[in-house]
Amino acid sequence: MTDHALPIPPPGPAEAFQAASPSLHYHLMGIGGIGMSAFARLLAAQGHRVSGCDEAVTDLTARLGAEGVPVAAGHAAAHITDAPYGPVDILVASEAVPKTHPELLAARAAGVAVRPRMALLDDLLRTGPSVGVIGTHGKTTTTSMIAVALTGAGLDPSAFVGGIVPEFGSNARLGRGPFVAEVDESDKGFAALGAGTAVFTNAEDDHVGGSQATYWETVEEQHAAFARFVAQSGRVLLCADWPGLDALCSGAREQLSYGQAEGADYRAEGLQPDAEGTSFAVVYRGQPLVNARVALPGTHNVLNALAALAVVHLHGGDLALAAAALADFRGPGRRWQRIGELNGALVIDDYAHNATKVAAAVQAARQTGRRVRVVFQPHRYLRTQQSWPRLADALMDADEVLLLDIAAASEAPIPGIHATLISGRMADNGHAGVRYLPDRAEVLRVLRETASREDVIVTMGAGDVWTLARDLVGGAA
Repeated sequence: MTDHALPIPPPGPAEAFQAASPSLHYHLMGIGGIGMSAFARLLAAQGHRVSGCDEAVTDLTARLGAEGVPVAAGHAAAHITDAPYGPVDILVASEAVPKTHPELLAARAAGVAVRPRMALLDDLLRTGPSVGVIGTHGKTTTTSMIAVALTGAGLDPSAFVGGIVPEFGSNARLGRGPFVAEVDESDKGFAALGAGTAVFTNAEDDHVGGSQATYWETVEEQHAAFARFVAQSGRVLLCADWPGLDALCSGAREQLSYGQAEGADYRAEGLQPDAEGTSFAVVYRGQPLVNARVALPGTHNVLNALAALAVVHLHGGDLALAAAALADFRGPGRRWQRIGELNGALVIDDYAHNATKVAAAVQAARQTGRRVRVVFQPHRYLRTQQSWPRLADALMDADEVLLLDIAAASEAPIPGIHATLISGRMADNGHAGVRYLPDRAEVLRVLRETASREDVIVTMGAGDVWTLARDLVGGAA
């Protein structure tokens, strides 16, 4: 991932938010994941001994090692009991790890406590004032904005983020609080949690319909889990612009809303978009609070920033300082990330991988006023099977689309499911600028020969399409 290419120093001084228990040895399976690595940093900053393992050594696991967290390549039962990783006190694994995994069996045989990763997040959310960001889109950007805005407002938040926040140089931050966390619905254990404030961005049908541990059987089951999280939280701050969220929040103890919709408690008014972002006014129940700006294009980023400023207001922070911090915010890794230029063309990388995110990223690109050229990599066969018509429709507003093969993400191919379903529908609907181009060298050649300062080139998807953005900029004259 692009996140791994950024410098990642350890979190700041652990003056507060310290471990309530004596120092323990935690071993994290899958420590190279963006979420598990954040847990590793928070636990280490609290004074615990931390080790971990993952299938492969990556840039991120190497940086964890440089921070004093030893990481083993591969999985083995010996990690639990033998030096240099064992003996351990607590083994942490996601629910996706099979219960028959050798490390889990070895832990139980040795009397080592086994905890799911969501149990760790629950501990952190219960430590003091907390904010849990839920929804199917925008969690990483919104969580990052909340943490940056609270810091700018003079507070000292802790943060757990599914991406690298440039202002922190990390995906984790340790402070006196409140604790701000991205809560991932792909782990079904999230439904047992709650937060002081639940920020609810939206609810769609992502991570639904598969047999994998990270998928819900039905959208109704997933949305019921969102509703449970909200009901177990102190209050919910929901996006009023997303239809149906209020019904999922009927069990909330206290309900507040944000958005552009009439009747929202926190409203973004007077939007003034330009090529670099959008300026707007924040109004609370008819009373102006602050003038703000987000330096990321797209209406979705206005809503993300509005949620962040609402959280600052709810926690008594300085809104003017928070707004200034957000005006300088350039986004977490792989969320509208500016990589550089190629022949004067702006090169952007974005994690957008489902139809709603893709449409938002294309709309953001259009806001730049440049010709929009997208390199799109569909993600997962099941997701493509479920949503290829919507993906095709979401890409229609791009001027040019170069389509890569599907990133399998460990899924087996599904007969008949291919990237050309997307390009075929786009062509049938009249798009003259879409091409299926699976040869990456050819993608690079085409863009290097034709890019100009009138263009914005966006590499888009949740797979390894990000490498092309780096190659384009790295190979620029």
